[in-house]
Amino acid sequence: MTVESEFTDEESFKFFGLGGCNEVGRSCHIIEYKNKVIMLDAGIHPALSGHSSFPFYDEYDLSKVDILLISHFHLDHAASLPYVMQSTTFNGRVFMTSATKAIYRWLLQDFVRVTSIGNARGDAGGTGQQVTSSNLYTDEDIMKSFDKIETIDYHSTMEIEGIRFTAYHAGHVLGACMYFIEIGGLKILFTGDYSREENRHLHAAEVPPIKPDILISESTFGTGTLEPKAALENKLTSHIHATILKGGRVLLPVFALGNAQELLLILDEYWNQNEDLQGFNIYYASTLAKKCMAVYETYTSIMNDNIRLSTTSSTSGKRSNPFDFKFVKSIKDLSRFQDMGPSVVIATPGMLQAGVSRQLLEKWAPDPKNLVIMTGYSVEGTMAKDLLKEPHTIQSASNSDMTIPRRIGIEEISFAAHVDFVQNSEFIEKVNPSRIILVHGDSIPMGRLKSALLSKYSSRRGTEQEIKVYNPKNCEELKIGFKGMKVAKVLGSLAEEQLVALKNEIANKIKEDNGKITDVTEDNQETTEQEQEPTENGTTTKDNTQIDIINTGQIVSGVLVQKDFDLNLLQLQDLHEFTQLATSIVKSKISLKINADIPLMIWHLEQMFGYVNIINDDDEEWECEIMEMVDILIDRTQSSAGLVVTVEWINDNLMADSLADSVIAILYSIDSSPASVKISSSQHRHHNHKEAHSETGIESRIKRISLILKAQFGDSLQELDNAMATITIGKNVAKIDYNKLTVECGSKVLKDRIENIIRRGTSLTAPLSKYQKV
Repeated sequence: MTVESEFTDEESFKFFGLGGCNEVGRSCHIIEYKNKVIMLDAGIHPALSGHSSFPFYDEYDLSKVDILLISHFHLDHAASLPYVMQSTTFNGRVFMTSATKAIYRWLLQDFVRVTSIGNARGDAGGTGQQVTSSNLYTDEDIMKSFDKIETIDYHSTMEIEGIRFTAYHAGHVLGACMYFIEIGGLKILFTGDYSREENRHLHAAEVPPIKPDILISESTFGTGTLEPKAALENKLTSHIHATILKGGRVLLPVFALGNAQELLLILDEYWNQNEDLQGFNIYYASTLAKKCMAVYETYTSIMNDNIRLSTTSSTSGKRSNPFDFKFVKSIKDLSRFQDMGPSVVIATPGMLQAGVSRQLLEKWAPDPKNLVIMTGYSVEGTMAKDLLKEPHTIQSASNSDMTIPRRIGIEEISFAAHVDFVQNSEFIEKVNPSRIILVHGDSIPMGRLKSALLSKYSSRRGTEQEIKVYNPKNCEELKIGFKGMKVAKVLGSLAEEQLVALKNEIANKIKEDNGKITDVTEDNQETTEQEQEPTENGTTTKDNTQIDIINTGQIVSGVLVQKDFDLNLLQLQDLHEFTQLATSIVKSKISLKINADIPLMIWHLEQMFGYVNIINDDDEEWECEIMEMVDILIDRTQSSAGLVVTVEWINDNLMADSLADSVIAILYSIDSSPASVKISSSQHRHHNHKEAHSETGIESRIKRISLILKAQFGDSLQELDNAMATITIGKNVAKIDYNKLTVECGSKVLKDRIENIIRRGTSLTAPLSKYQKV
């Protein structure tokens, strides 16, 4: 496990690679922050088979995943999705672009078919029985998962339980996207596979307008550089032209969608420009050929200007279709292919593990006139990668005991839509993250890229602008500490108040500056003066230049409402309008019986609070109020010895609760108070309750403060003598000096609490009105 610094789990961003770390294939990454969990991609490894081709799903509890984001439809990024959705504990939501979803179903159904054929023993022609027992999932699993997938449009932002994510063009293939993710203020950009070079039909990858804190970037080519597209196209067509003219056949293994369409556009245009080639056929050999073309024709609106302009209405009123090729023929399987004479076949799959491309390779391998051109990235362990080593023989896919002589020519002309070092480095510089996590790259090129980036940004080391680069391995947890700033939006009438205050501040500022404001350059040299007038959000010059004014240091109070990671500050009366929340008031009430009359009760309350506000005094009910926070009610219709007293207060602040505790403590002590006995025996009465008496001596006040502390701390309070006391809470002991009103305690929390109570008690025990002592 790699840990950058010590933070709590909630403060730390966590990255856990289940696949695609220090390797190309089975891309799947987990990111966690603020108890939110997102999975990025769910692919398979094309060089492996069965469950071993899956990411390491057993190493993570997938039930924790809130959202799964699929970057594009390629098998190494999406092919294990049906298994995740149908056969694991995953119960989150899945998102991809509409174009990716449209292709996903066809591509995965073809993957199941090819896998089944590859597992059928002795089936040389590819028409054997389907071996469902060896399948990773079924067509039914694909359809069930398909129905649950949700789509996202480019540049649209979704918010799911506090997680915001936006899709941006990634280039690479049709429908591929980057995801800009925000969780609790932390911003993450996941590139997926991306290309910064616009080709014949796709946009180049976009640079999001907001700077991410963390960039999770592919590193497929490491520090390698690619040739310009024009040079690649010229090399491709030259090799094909030469091979055709000498009577050979050309095989281009490709993914069903992606660089296949790019190659078809290039070759169809080249055939149109060279009449000597027009007698030879170009074949697109894939079971998905027609379906793929139909999808591409549907989604021309999200392609680049070259394609969208070519689909505009012509003078004849018909719309041209850039994927309606003049010189390309589609075939689903080799039984319909008449292999007579030179031809070019663009065939799937791209890694040559099985299917039409593998069958043609084995058939054409012995003839040196033929040529195979590797146009995509070749994953380690696949036949495509092995072929680049120019072996003398190749193994038959249908019979492992049979080898085939390899005399066919081999060329690598990469049209893989991945960034090279120059493009990747420039993109990183534009987005300017503080942390970079490298994925989707073999360990050696990835390590070289990490070293190159650290060297490039070495001047920032040890500064606040330092960029750190990580290349974690599969199943290695990476923790990065982040402490974000919480920002609350001010809404409703509270915002209006602040706007008025801001307007007044702007007006006063303009008045102080005699209606002028000076613009200052970075070197503090005065440049211009313009007359100003205030607006709602700042100050505007005569030429409508907006100047923002930030109001700092002003305290704003209100109700703070949090939903997921959004904080809103507003006044209580606006709560329902902006949050749909309802408010309620909690009112506490306690009834007790005392053996005293009302005048005696009033006398005791006045000794503590100095004044009792009598609200009602009739034959049925008597009611008074203490400091406008506590109500005391007596029902005179009840016939019983003594008084049944009800104390009520609203639980909206600590002061009200403390005051109510004091009132209840006084009422409980009336019966046992020596003063009550003395006053009762002398038959002392108050007339109209307008006269009040209070003792102002030090000893009397100390007793009242002690009574408040007793109400707060109960048996934890121990009186030592008339001037000292202790309060014991657990291992903490507080010593109280009543004469000096000081507290000694090792616990700051307990000390502050006692001092606050004493401070309130001293103000309460001092009479608010002076009366003559009886």
